[in-house]
Amino acid sequence: MKSITIKGSQRESVGKVATKALRNAGKVPCVLYGGEQTINFSADEISFKDLVYTPNIYTAKIELENGETYSAIMQDIQFNPVSDKIMHIDFYQIFEDKEVTMNIPVKLTGNAPGIVAGGILRFPSRTLKIKAKPANLPDFISADISELNIGDKVYVTEVGGGDYTILHPDNTVICQVRIARAVVEVVDEDEEGEEGEEGTEGAEGTEGEGTEGGATPAEDSKK
Repeated sequence: MKSITIKGSQRESVGKVATKALRNAGKVPCVLYGGEQTINFSADEISFKDLVYTPNIYTAKIELENGETYSAIMQDIQFNPVSDKIMHIDFYQIFEDKEVTMNIPVKLTGNAPGIVAGGILRFPSRTLKIKAKPANLPDFISADISELNIGDKVYVTEVGGGDYTILHPDNTVICQVRIARAVVEVVDEDEEGEEGEEGTEGAEGTEGEGTEGGATPAEDSKK
C-alpha cells in the first residue's frame, strides 16, 4: 500500500485555547495512538489533502520536527459542520510485525453481459474490512464482473487471494446484476393489457349468443 508523508510538530499544550490558535493558523491538531505513549502533534491542513480528499486508501508516515518518524493509519476525522474544514484527526500507529484492520476499496473489472442485456448493477460493498500486516495491505481488492448475467452475484469468497483476511461472512454480496424495474413494469402492463382484451372478447361473444340463440325480452312480450 502506498504511503503519504505528513510533516508535523509535536504540541505540548492540548487545551482549548491552544487548539483554537492552531486552527486559526491553518493547522490541524492530531493525536497518534497505539504506541508506547500517546503523541499529540499538528500539521498544516494542506498536508492532508491527498490523504483525506481521495477515494484511495493510504498509510501515513508522520515525520515530526524532532526527527521522530511513525507509520500510522487514519483512524478518525472530524470536520467543521459549517465550513467543512478539518477540525481534528486521530491516527493509529502501525508496526511491521503486527496485523492491522482497515477498510479497503473494491474495484470492479470487466463488462457484465447482464448490464448490456438491460440489467442494472447493484454495488453494496464498495469497501471490505480486512486484516493484514502493513506490508500486505493492498491498494484495492479487484472483483471481476465480466461473467455476470441478470440475477448473478459476486460474493466475498470469489475475491481476495492475497496475504490478508477478509473480515466478512462468506455470504456477503459485493455486487449483483438485477433486472431493471422499468422492464418489470412494462412486462406487467403488457400482461394486464392481454387479460383485458380477452375479457372484452368474451363479453362480446356472450352478447352475440344471446341475440342469435333465443328471443329477446321484447320479442317475448309481443308473443
